[in-house]
Amino acid sequence: MPVLLIVFWVCLLLVAHTYVLFPLLLRELARGRRQNQNVFGPTAADLPAVDILLAAHNEEAVIVEKIRSTFATTYPLDRLRLLVGSDNSSDQTNELLARLATQYPRLHFEAYTKRIGKPGVIENLAQQATAPILVLTDANVFFAPDTLYHLVKHFQHPPIGLVGGHILNPEHRAEGISGQEKAYLERENLIKYREGVLWGSMMGAFGGCFAVRRACYHPAPAAFLVDDFYSTMAVVRDGYQAINELDAVCYEDVSDRLPEEFRRKARISAGNFQNLKEFRALLWPPWQGGAFALWSHKVLRWYTPHLLLLLLLATVGLVGRGAGWFFQMALAGQLALPLLLLVDGGLRRLGWNSRLLRFITHFYSMNAALLVGYVRYLRGVKTTIWQPTQRFQQGR
Repeated sequence: MPVLLIVFWVCLLLVAHTYVLFPLLLRELARGRRQNQNVFGPTAADLPAVDILLAAHNEEAVIVEKIRSTFATTYPLDRLRLLVGSDNSSDQTNELLARLATQYPRLHFEAYTKRIGKPGVIENLAQQATAPILVLTDANVFFAPDTLYHLVKHFQHPPIGLVGGHILNPEHRAEGISGQEKAYLERENLIKYREGVLWGSMMGAFGGCFAVRRACYHPAPAAFLVDDFYSTMAVVRDGYQAINELDAVCYEDVSDRLPEEFRRKARISAGNFQNLKEFRALLWPPWQGGAFALWSHKVLRWYTPHLLLLLLLATVGLVGRGAGWFFQMALAGQLALPLLLLVDGGLRRLGWNSRLLRFITHFYSMNAALLVGYVRYLRGVKTTIWQPTQRFQQGR
């Protein structure tokens, strides 16, 4: 009984810490603190040159808007270059890029005749880059006119090695999960911003939009699935700061279909555990700022499905040994909440959508994806070839 009680409370507190207590603690610790103020002015004569790197595969639905939003910028065009690698696209992506290259002289694109995966494309493009600042982005992430400036301005301050963008998402339809993804990403943006303000250790930029000094950029190994987290933590490991800039706004066509997002999250999960092994030295000592953030924001989040299963087993054991009403209620709650996924699915088929039920569906589904990704990691990652999620799903 004492062992079961310890397991119950430890698992419960660790899940509560990563999802509730840590964000609240960050909010209080960051209150009154300011982001780096040593920045380039918007019209500074010494704004650095920037190379933007983009890996594309079958992006005909978004590539035109992506290129146009990139060059519709307040950043000086003579200090800007966009390098695009098309990873054996089989749709109209290559034809559209060729046409756009005649309109935008600062656009350079190359087409690969064999799939090599996003990390391979980005590494090839990075080898061609000459600018001191690199911006990595995705085809479905659209820049505001001042996005590039707000990303780059912080590199006036020598300790800063990486700056993440602030990705905003539209909410498409009530019957999908875009509303839940939107809320999740808004919360993540704030958490990462506060980690940067407090410790200069944002726990992973969003891969759709971040800037990094070329001198401290480390491409992810070819077998790694998640390159954005790798690049961020490599900067931190080298002793540079990684921060999030909320004024560097960009817009992403967010996932709306649960199966699509499940597939993406499972792939990311396997990559997360690859990165955890690579950067395990940064977990110690756990009471220092960056390590505390890594444990609290990432590691416990990635192991939440394991903790939930242990919590359930401990609760079953306690109830089986005659534990009181509190543990009986806890067991009932743990069994009832997942069943609400079926209720949500049934109501959705009837045309009725509950935002609360959809959040429960989203939480358990994404934790199931984490568990699937963990199993894939244990079995060994077989390929880094990716398929983009469906674009412009609001119209489907």
